[in-house]
Amino acid sequence: MSTSLLYHAFGVRDYRYSRTDYVGGMVFHVEPKEKLICCASCGSEDVIRRGAKERWFRSVPIGHRLTRIVSKIPRVECRSCQTVRQIKIGFAEPLRTYTRSFARYALELTRHMTIKGVAQHLDVTWDVIKDIKKRYLQRHFSRPSLKGVTHLAIDEISIGEGPKYITVVLDLESGAILFVGEGKSADTLLPFWRRVRRSKAQIEAVAMDMSAAYISAVEAHLPEADIVFDHFHVIKLMNEKLTALRRDLFREAIEGLQKNVLKGIRWLLLKNPENLDGDKDEPRRLEEALQLNAPLATAYYLKEELRQFWKGATGAPRGHVASAHDVSLRVSRYGYNRSVSCSTRNLMKSSQASLKWMQRSASIA
Repeated sequence: MSTSLLYHAFGVRDYRYSRTDYVGGMVFHVEPKEKLICCASCGSEDVIRRGAKERWFRSVPIGHRLTRIVSKIPRVECRSCQTVRQIKIGFAEPLRTYTRSFARYALELTRHMTIKGVAQHLDVTWDVIKDIKKRYLQRHFSRPSLKGVTHLAIDEISIGEGPKYITVVLDLESGAILFVGEGKSADTLLPFWRRVRRSKAQIEAVAMDMSAAYISAVEAHLPEADIVFDHFHVIKLMNEKLTALRRDLFREAIEGLQKNVLKGIRWLLLKNPENLDGDKDEPRRLEEALQLNAPLATAYYLKEELRQFWKGATGAPRGHVASAHDVSLRVSRYGYNRSVSCSTRNLMKSSQASLKWMQRSASIA
């Protein structure tokens, strides 16, 4: 076999071909050329040989036959830096039992197959393919560039068993993951803020839930950026307070009729009016409950007005936007009614942040 075929087929360069065995597949024996005998740390050629170790490497299969590259890798002592190490192999990564060409082939297969399927096809363990995939992702995506990033999203994700969280930072425009850190505190984001300062990224807005830790972190490190609360978390907060209010009214109800009306209407309160099922008599049941409970009716209609706020971002006239903002302030100031009162502070913040969200959405559209 020629050295050219070794290089073009298997990525083996600067090695001499010795022989081929056909036991358990195809085994190609190669020997490193003299110019490879140098220190792996500093590159010095002033070295003393300290023996050699035979190593086997999986390579790209030929048809359905397994292919291996075998070579005796010299161990050398460097007179310059005093280290004793094996020479650089060239066609394989350090501490790996497969060639670079094998890794590239496996990665290409993972684009079309599962990791388990690739492992079975190449007759290796699942961990080998997973390691190849993981190293590729770390090399290309562990520290993505922040150049041109202007809009961020921050959120926490629960993983595993127990209260274990990770914080994820995304580029809202591209969807790329920019940072992942353990925990959900403000300190979790400190490494990311250092990257932002070094990159001099001009962050204009940050979308998040209403986490006090994330809010304080953004205010401290990105004082010029707008904080944006998304539609989901604002409406979720209002729905939670509406549910708690219905529960309180049910406990305090004295007459059996009031209890019967309030029972089983939780999902009717949370549904959008246009989604109520007339065949199941849901509109009538909801209207009956609201007529018998003035506090519940007030909270429900304020919730609906708050929901209408987001429609201002889809082309509503400026007057409608101002009206929606007034509605959100009315909701946030609705502090006289038990459960709703404890959401006052958060809704005040959400009304301001939501208005920024709507303005940005309109400008992007």
